Amino acid sequence: MAIINENYLKLQAGYLFPEIGRRVSEFIAANPDKKVIKMGIGDVTQPLVPSVIKAFHEGVDEMAKGETFKGYGPEQGYEFLREAIAKNSYQDNGIDISADEIFVSDGSKCDTGNIQDIFGDNNKIAICDPSYPVYVDTTVMSGKTGFCQSNGYYNGIIYMPCTQKNGFIPNFPKEIPDLIFLCYPNNPTGTVASKEELKKWVDYATKNKSIILYDAAYEAFITEEGIPHSIFEIEGAKKVAIEFRSFSKTAGFTGTRCATTVIPNELVAYDSEGKAHSVKALWNRRQSTKFNGVSYPVQKAAASIYSEEGKKEVAEVISYYLENARIMKESLLAIGYEVFGGENAPYIWVKTRNEMSSWDFFDKVLNEANVVGTPGSGFGPAGEGYFRFSAFADRENVLEAMERIKNLS
Repeated sequence: MAIINENYLKLQAGYLFPEIGRRVSEFIAANPDKKVIKMGIGDVTQPLVPSVIKAFHEGVDEMAKGETFKGYGPEQGYEFLREAIAKNSYQDNGIDISADEIFVSDGSKCDTGNIQDIFGDNNKIAICDPSYPVYVDTTVMSGKTGFCQSNGYYNGIIYMPCTQKNGFIPNFPKEIPDLIFLCYPNNPTGTVASKEELKKWVDYATKNKSIILYDAAYEAFITEEGIPHSIFEIEGAKKVAIEFRSFSKTAGFTGTRCATTVIPNELVAYDSEGKAHSVKALWNRRQSTKFNGVSYPVQKAAASIYSEEGKKEVAEVISYYLENARIMKESLLAIGYEVFGGENAPYIWVKTRNEMSSWDFFDKVLNEANVVGTPGSGFGPAGEGYFRFSAFADRENVLEAMERIKNLS
């Protein structure tokens, strides 16, 4: 008799975004004449930039010739891309990260979930509330939790509320965690953390021999001076942190798939007898066993964003989305909503009116304005009463969506 992984039975309902898709599909089927504007999931809408397309074609052409054909590539990523990431994303910004500390993958969503493969089931996991749902769901899948309680929290997870009161930056939890998920610029709230705030977390992790799992997927959207783009800008972070970055939002690779995980050589974790082991070596073993690498044409395309022309083109696309965010934030503020984010991130975090629930607001906006957003409660109990709009949309649709929302009763 085949036995299932019963941890999956602990998961609540469907994953957030498929549930949104189900409700939207039902609405469209019942209202085929309505134009629905989707500003919910963080999928990009602008095409890949010319430098990326050119490199992509070159990579495909190389695969068509015997002398340049590539078979299995290195599971860690091709050296040319790892070197480009190390130089442009880290070394040129004064951060001492080398190519051998970089792993190329098919997505930071995958890596933030898969990273728990190399950590024991008895680790205590601290997760911000609200947060990207993958952190919680994959912790449940890995067997590190009990069941979900009536308050929406799983037994076994250390939740760190991020609210208006604490500026959406978590306080240190009462119970000391072994692994700590942090995400800045934050998804879903769109807020950022200063160097001073991140230094506190690095010092906390150092003191308690914890490891910070730092999701920096939206670092390219930071425009404010002094806001760190990387956890490794903080002194001591290389001994206590793993960083995840993505080409998805930075360069429009949501459908192309490419990401980066950085594990410093200095980072160690411990076995049951207290002996230290290289985390990088464990992740390398995991990837070499379970992952065959990102395709050569995709990696060649990813490397092109570091050319002078590529940098310029990608910056223009990011500016386009940030302008969308500005328009959305100013429009919502003008009609009386409390709004957060949208300045260093592509997300707008909106407080609902009259204590309306997140899902009720979702249904209202969908049914009356025919606009799709994301209910805040889907990111955790502390997200109740909030709503997330994504700036990854065409400008025309952004303007139309804001006009429709302005006219909501």
